[in-house]
Amino acid sequence: MIWKDINKESKVLIDKLKLLSLKISAAESCTGGLLSSAIVNNSGASEVFERSFITYSNEAKINILKINDNIIEEFGAVSKQTAYHMASSLINNFNADIGIGITGIAGPDGGSQDKPVGLVWVGFGTKNKIIVKKFLFDGNRLNIRLKATIESLKELNTFLQNYP
Repeated sequence: MIWKDINKESKVLIDKLKLLSLKISAAESCTGGLLSSAIVNNSGASEVFERSFITYSNEAKINILKINDNIIEEFGAVSKQTAYHMASSLINNFNADIGIGITGIAGPDGGSQDKPVGLVWVGFGTKNKIIVKKFLFDGNRLNIRLKATIESLKELNTFLQNYP
């Protein structure tokens, strides 16, 4: 059922991006490509989808996205700051009009008191404005990843309603 909702939101996103003549790129960690897969699942994605990276490790975030290692050392890979820089890097380094970065802890291990399982940070926006949202999802690993994907799509669609 949730994939049907994800597909619906991704279709809305593609239509909005086409209408606005914008290209989007994604950097995904905990979602592991689910967002990108949802976007390309719809016909017409090639007109608006520039590229995506699965930057699961800290090294990938640093080497591919060029996030300063001090950001990850100070705040952690799962943080507001890292999500912001994931989105910003896509816009500044990879020719995207809109960038989205998703980082989180899908579990069942890896959580802590400060950063529990289900914590997800989503950064998205344009050269002029990047927004970072914090989510705390429940459920198993797959459910957390799916919820992060659909909420990311919803946030992008809301953001584009007010574009520019």
